[in-house]
Amino acid sequence: MTKAVTDTTFEAETKDGLVLVDFWATWCGPCLMQAPILEQLSEELDEDELKIVKIDVDENPNTAQQFGIMSIPTLLFKKNGEVVKQVAGVHTKDQLKAIVAELG
Repeated sequence: MTKAVTDTTFEAETKDGLVLVDFWATWCGPCLMQAPILEQLSEELDEDELKIVKIDVDENPNTAQQFGIMSIPTLLFKKNGEVVKQVAGVHTKDQLKAIVAELG
């Protein structure tokens, strides 16, 4: 299951392991297309392999600003607290699995 995080909880939730952060907003059509793909991915991959969190950019502007998020959806990959990859736009489950394999 994907987990919602906030500006306050972001650092603690993304400091360990491989984490996919979905920057999104409720009014963003492509973001709403990405959401079920991330849910499916979270069901297929163990959280030890990939943790998936979502952050609403309207409610949590500080984190989005900190990472220079200009368009959504943007998927940010952090490994042990360090940003290792960032991609924008909707991605298929297979595309995301390939990124996870590359970063793993």
